Amino acid sequence: MERTAKPEWLKVRMPSGERYQYIKSRLRQLGLSTVCEEARCPNIGECWGGGTATIMVMGDTCTRGCKFCNVKTGNPRGWLDAEEPQKTALMVDEMGLDYVVITSVDRDDLPDGGAGHFAAVIRAIKDRTPQVLVEVLIPDFQGNVDQLQTVADAAPDVLAHNIETVARLTPTVRDPRATYQQTLTLLARAKAMTPGRFTKSSIMLGLGETDDEVRQALLDLHAHGCDIITFGQYLQPSVKHLPVQAYIPPDKFACWQTAAEEMGFLYVASGPLVRSSYRAGELFIKGKLTATPAVAVAEGDNHESRRSETADAV
Repeated sequence: MERTAKPEWLKVRMPSGERYQYIKSRLRQLGLSTVCEEARCPNIGECWGGGTATIMVMGDTCTRGCKFCNVKTGNPRGWLDAEEPQKTALMVDEMGLDYVVITSVDRDDLPDGGAGHFAAVIRAIKDRTPQVLVEVLIPDFQGNVDQLQTVADAAPDVLAHNIETVARLTPTVRDPRATYQQTLTLLARAKAMTPGRFTKSSIMLGLGETDDEVRQALLDLHAHGCDIITFGQYLQPSVKHLPVQAYIPPDKFACWQTAAEEMGFLYVASGPLVRSSYRAGELFIKGKLTATPAVAVAEGDNHESRRSETADAV
């Protein structure tokens, strides 16, 4: 059980609305999964109601066992839906998106870790809707350079991989196969493979990290070419997962946003309810179109204000 009751700033509306119901129904018809559902994201109602969703390809069963994640663990034994790239492209088209996030479970059971399937999804979306910006939140492919290159060659606009937590806590929080240095190396390689495009990562707070450790993680990410960083509050999805060590107040998240911006990150999203792909289109497109860091800060503040208004309305 979580050690203390959730504070008021973490309250969100229950998912509802015609748009939400349509997306849920259509995803089921196409046999597609979303990380929004599998990871019990607290923003599912807001994002789906606004026509945003993060589609999770290659099934809903992960071959890893990270202690923070609610996605089920198992061995899919090589199963893949060969029609999933076209189904995903159709869903993106029907939703009328201009920005989409594609993520996946880890598929260590596949010879290429699922890299070829990931690339096929990206290309299918680009072929059907060339105007859509595609962010991919990828697994680490066990450090395999060729598999990362396969995804990079499909030309995603943003290539993301989450470091999740600080170095000291990584062995406790993540699957043993997902190391801190492997994430940093992947981000650096991704940046080199996709010049002119953007790399992104995310940190959960509230797992027992210290300020010095978070600051070091930021320095490490920036040194390895990470352009965009997000901070969010860790929430325990079940009693089987790691407990929350602390609920971080909004003003502390604001401090981390300022610190990351001063280090030179291109865009920073930081708040209790922020997730790696939370309102990704709004966050990234505004950041991309912003000409100066000062404007980026103002846009981030406006976004945080709208998010606070949503929480306050509960």
